[in-house]
Amino acid sequence: MTDTTTPERIAFVCVQNAGRSQMARAFAERERDRRGLDVELLTGGTHPADHVHDEVIDAMAEVGIDLSDRTPRRITDDELRACGYVATMGCSTLELGDVDTVVRDWALDDPDGEDPERVREIRDEVERRIVALFDEVTE
Repeated sequence: MTDTTTPERIAFVCVQNAGRSQMARAFAERERDRRGLDVELLTGGTHPADHVHDEVIDAMAEVGIDLSDRTPRRITDDELRACGYVATMGCSTLELGDVDTVVRDWALDDPDGEDPERVREIRDEVERRIVALFDEVTE
C-alpha cells in the first residue's frame, strides 16, 4: 500500500458471487477492521445468482459472520481495473488488459451443494488466504 491518499481496492470475484467470493469479502471486512486499515472491498460475479448459497450462510454463521442479508451482484471490468488486487475463486479468467492490478486465482472448489464439512473446509481455506493477502498488501 504505497499510495496513502486513496485506499487500496481489493475485489473478490467468482461466477455466481454466491459462495466463495462472499466468504472472501466477509473475511476481508473482518481482517480490515482488525488491522485498522483503509481498504475498499468489492465483490461480484460474472453471472450472479439470485441469493447467497444456504450452505455458505450456515457455515459463515458458525464463525459469527452473517451473510443472510448479502445479495450477489455483477462486477464490471472497469471496477476490477480500478483495484490493486483481484482474487478470483478458481472459476474465471480475467483479461483486464495492461493494468497494474495484481490478479490471484485461488482455485477454490465451489461450495454450492457440498456437505457441511466440505463447506467448512472451503471456508477455512478462504480465511487463510485472506489473512495471507492482507499480509502481502500491507508489506
